[in-house]
Amino acid sequence: MNFAPKPPRNKPAHEWLDYLRDSNGLGGILAKTEDLAKLKVKLKGALAELDLDNLAPKIEAGWRSGSQNELFLLVSSASIASRLQQILPSLINELSKKGVICDSIKVRIKPAPPTWEVKSRPDQKASERPRGFNEVARRSWQNLVDKLAPESDLRKAVERLLQNKPK
Repeated sequence: MNFAPKPPRNKPAHEWLDYLRDSNGLGGILAKTEDLAKLKVKLKGALAELDLDNLAPKIEAGWRSGSQNELFLLVSSASIASRLQQILPSLINELSKKGVICDSIKVRIKPAPPTWEVKSRPDQKASERPRGFNEVARRSWQNLVDKLAPESDLRKAVERLLQNKPK
């Protein structure tokens, strides 16, 4: 068998940033990440103007999917959420001064991770399944055999079952 020779590789290697900047590939992800980083900086600046810059590390910001003018703030506690609810109009004004156009802001509390975990008991052995029939089951199967015709296939199958299952 003769295979066609492989074509020579004359193409130069691409820079990895070219793949990130490509709009068809990862460029969209890179652009959104850069936009979110800029939004985080502008939000921190707006909170600093309102003397709440200590809350900035506790807030995750993003645009609500489907609407580009609705900002979504995810916070870790109800106290931070209620404080932000009180200053929303001022925060929207400060963000607009910084160049962030948003019509409304939604504040939500992110669910806390569970503080407990499920562990198996180390001293508990795996439960063993019974290997044979108990006395009631064996008696029921035997009664069925007695009621079946002597030459029926079902009777032969049940007899084999009773012979193969230990007590």
